Amino acid sequence: MQYGKVEICGVNTSQLKLLKESEKRELLSIIKNGTEEERKKAREKMINGNLRLVLSVIQRFTNRGENPDDLFQVGVIGLIKAIDNFDPSLDVRFSTYGVPMIIGEIRRYLRDNNSVRVSRSMRDTAYKAMQIKEELTNKNDREPTVEEIAKIMGVPKETVVLALEAIVEPVSLYEPVFSDGNDTIYVMDQIGDKSDDSTWLEEIAVKEAIKSLSDREKRILSMRFFKGKTQMEVANEIGISQAQVSRIEKGALETIKKNI
Repeated sequence: MQYGKVEICGVNTSQLKLLKESEKRELLSIIKNGTEEERKKAREKMINGNLRLVLSVIQRFTNRGENPDDLFQVGVIGLIKAIDNFDPSLDVRFSTYGVPMIIGEIRRYLRDNNSVRVSRSMRDTAYKAMQIKEELTNKNDREPTVEEIAKIMGVPKETVVLALEAIVEPVSLYEPVFSDGNDTIYVMDQIGDKSDDSTWLEEIAVKEAIKSLSDREKRILSMRFFKGKTQMEVANEIGISQAQVSRIEKGALETIKKNI
């Protein structure tokens, strides 16, 4: 697909609306609290006003040989699900919630059309586990453990793990999962370092370079590379955003590199 062209799935992308965050909030509030007619109109405006968001997401999947029109349609389904399930009372930008929903819908589509065949029974087990996971997450405001999912399904936890792994498509560590201005968070940023005495910070002589860092920078690097915490875990413990953790971490590492 050439994104310089304006036609995709019959939609002239040059004429797509781009809603302000305040407009999105207003429409989402109407969808939540308005009359049936008001909700219908607001929902349509919200969908049309976020098609560019779908377009930006499907660009990540251009090298998979899939029809871009198909990906766009699937992405719109994810957008609609995000609109229908978004809670306007949360202090979260709609795009922050919507992008993972759109990506998830596209991933499900790609898994179902993957050339690697997964047995129907294992696929059914995986989808059932995903459904229970979503229900428990909405109910308890946290992701459930594998043991909790397995208990409800009445199967060993190993069965749940194998089923979910069977339908997961490999993801590049450098695939972006969130972007806030200039701070892009990649898959690798959300993976904890579980090694102990062999961490890369201990393998190189950086003690002198680390001394030049601020206390916050030292704390973040310690939590990330010595304690194996993810950026999200660090952010929750310190009380700042994941994007800030990413920025501070990258700045500290650059400082170390310069001083070595």
